[in-house]
Amino acid sequence: MLIASGTAYSGTAASTSSGSVANTVQVQQIRNATVKIDFSGTTFLVDPMLSAKGGFPGFEGTYRSELRNPLVELPLSVDDVLKSVEAIVVTHTHTDHWDEAAQKQIPKNMPVFVQNEVDAKTIRGQGFKDVRVLKGSTTFNGVKLSKTGGQHGSDLWFADPARSEAMGPVMGVVFSAPKAKTVYVAGDTVWRPEVDQALKQHKPDVVILNTGSALMTGWEEHPIIMGKQDTLQATKAAPNAAIVAVHMDSVNHMSLSRKELREFVQENKIQERVVIPEDGEVMKF
Repeated sequence: MLIASGTAYSGTAASTSSGSVANTVQVQQIRNATVKIDFSGTTFLVDPMLSAKGGFPGFEGTYRSELRNPLVELPLSVDDVLKSVEAIVVTHTHTDHWDEAAQKQIPKNMPVFVQNEVDAKTIRGQGFKDVRVLKGSTTFNGVKLSKTGGQHGSDLWFADPARSEAMGPVMGVVFSAPKAKTVYVAGDTVWRPEVDQALKQHKPDVVILNTGSALMTGWEEHPIIMGKQDTLQATKAAPNAAIVAVHMDSVNHMSLSRKELREFVQENKIQERVVIPEDGEVMKF
């Protein structure tokens, strides 16, 4: 059973037995790809984008680049977003996952987990004192963090070295601990063998997907993150998991809205498996 803002959703692997209550996983959708995860007694903030509405330009060479980002305000104050957070996870350093506002407002002694030494060097250069490269897996406060792979675009996009370098590498992260629901944050990736591998290896109870179907100009047939069909694919590839769809309605190059995804979910009769949270919404598993 999954509970989101007081509404129950059945059809997931989550349990509401008395023995699991103390190990409930809480996920709060903040905005865009920014999610706050209370996991086994530790609170993580993933991919913080904390700018005020219109705080930075649209992304050059992308769909609707004339719009300024973010498209919407945060649903709560930055202080409330950061309240109780004990560690940051940055899947990659694109501005909509790690913006200037986050760099300025997150305490510089906060542990920050990153995918590689390049990102670590960047974030250390911004003044952060405790930047940790996630290699394979590590444990923080009893929570196991496991790095997963992905690709921020199609094989055709990445066939060109210049485009590949511009997009750069990305990671996903799996959160696990004894007696807790396993949570898989896929990150900015299209559906890839690495995603199938993560699902098979970790058997997550909760899968958080970035499903905004972001588009580059001239490459409208090749989104650089997941979309509608990937959401459906997830329900088949992880038949016992709750699917949480995020990364919509907040930055210029997202071509899929929550409204459109909800309609697709209803049409395909997977509404009991898929949650599409509003900004600020809290889900408990």
